[in-house]
Amino acid sequence: MPTPAAIHHSASNLPPMTQPISFLSDFGRVDEFVGVVHGVVARIAPEVRVIDIGHDFPRGNVRAAALGLVRAIQYMPQGVALAVVDPGVGTSRRPIAARTEWGVFIGPDNGLLAPAVAMVGGADKFVSLDNPELVLPAEGLTFDGRDRFAPAAAVIASGQAQFEDLGTSIAPDSVTPLMMPLVEHDRNAVSGEILWVDHFGNAQSNVTPQDLATLGLAVGDEVVVSIGATEHELTWVATYGEVAPGDGLLHIDSYGQVAIAVHGGRADESYPLADGVAVTLRKPGTAFVPIQSVSPVV
Repeated sequence: MPTPAAIHHSASNLPPMTQPISFLSDFGRVDEFVGVVHGVVARIAPEVRVIDIGHDFPRGNVRAAALGLVRAIQYMPQGVALAVVDPGVGTSRRPIAARTEWGVFIGPDNGLLAPAVAMVGGADKFVSLDNPELVLPAEGLTFDGRDRFAPAAAVIASGQAQFEDLGTSIAPDSVTPLMMPLVEHDRNAVSGEILWVDHFGNAQSNVTPQDLATLGLAVGDEVVVSIGATEHELTWVATYGEVAPGDGLLHIDSYGQVAIAVHGGRADESYPLADGVAVTLRKPGTAFVPIQSVSPVV
């Protein structure tokens, strides 16, 4: 495999200090793509450790992967975050890197990096990955994970290049954000959205326990959950074992969000739940009052 001239080196001159690369993608594990990215990093910087965050995010679903990255980044060692969910690969969308206090984020400019960069305090500089010496030569234009992102991550993680070596500086306000749904409050309810259904069928919402506290709700209370046109009364509990097997429940998940689950089952099979589904939560015996009908407090 040819390597870019700027990063060709021998094992005898490896830098003494390296940083890990935390790698996330939608490549899956059936094909060779994840292994190839690992291989590129290993050819350029064999001393660098790569941590796989996950590679089975829905194909092309930038929001799902961005949420996975923001959930994970707070537990990753400082270094380089390599994230590749890139439905616009080969188009005019830019490959970029962001420099933060946590480390360097590398990926496509499609909003994928934005929530995690914000989570760690924001970036002080962005660059476009346009240094031709840091690009693997290839006939096709559809595998930037291999040809652009992996080399950039490898040289930064191994100390073979400085951030500015990656490419041209770009204006922060030109970087693509990722719009996230906000929780809405009315007199008797909070309305949010399902952000993520995990491997076990638990459905995480963007609602927080602080949102429920504004309604006077606490752990142990019954909560009316509206999902589409259906309503369900669920108990807000601390653990699954506080309800009978097969019963639905609300709990605070490991990331601090209100989640809908079923003890011993899947919430997405018991209720019409999926990413993007709207949910409204309120106390039993209260009516949902649309936000626009609530009189301002004076």
